[in-house]
Amino acid sequence: LLLSYQFVKGAVDPTLFTRKEGEHIILVQIYVDDIIFASINLSFCDKSADQMSKRFKMSMIEKMLRLQISLSPRVIFINQSKYALEVVRKYGLDQCDPVDIPMAERLKLDEDPNGTLVDPTRYRGMVGSLMYLTTSHPDLVFAVCMCAWYQKKPTEKHLITVKQLFWYLKGTINIGPCYPKDTSFDLTDFADADHACCQD
Repeated sequence: LLLSYQFVKGAVDPTLFTRKEGEHIILVQIYVDDIIFASINLSFCDKSADQMSKRFKMSMIEKMLRLQISLSPRVIFINQSKYALEVVRKYGLDQCDPVDIPMAERLKLDEDPNGTLVDPTRYRGMVGSLMYLTTSHPDLVFAVCMCAWYQKKPTEKHLITVKQLFWYLKGTINIGPCYPKDTSFDLTDFADADHACCQD
């Protein structure tokens, strides 16, 4: 459908579609049952959403999916607290107690072939919601990617790990990247390759 509206499918990511009109560009990311429209020109988002809703039954979350960006003279702060609260409620985890870490230390996830299977659609939806939140929560990236490995046949063990991510999210909803203006900063990365790994 998107191709019929002059969108171009991503070469690296086949779920990412782009369309350029003059100086403006719109990005459409599809993940399981979620569609994200992104553009500096919000009328592009609205137009694309209207086109999609004519063909598919859709409900719009409106600004829940948009980044909340706060500008001050000295810093730029990004978060997704509205969306985070919405997904915590959506999966019935709003009454849970928050935890301090996204994933149990030294947890080794594996396929868990003898584990009790859980609803894969719900599991994928939970992982997809968390994946989107990594934009403002880079602290979730590693754990969410670990959970994403097991979307084909998720078990109770995998679901508990995903729920812990939501428990962590509940306690860190208002946290996000903060960028000081007029300050140069270096991007530094670190990977503890022995900390956790895929056992499969």
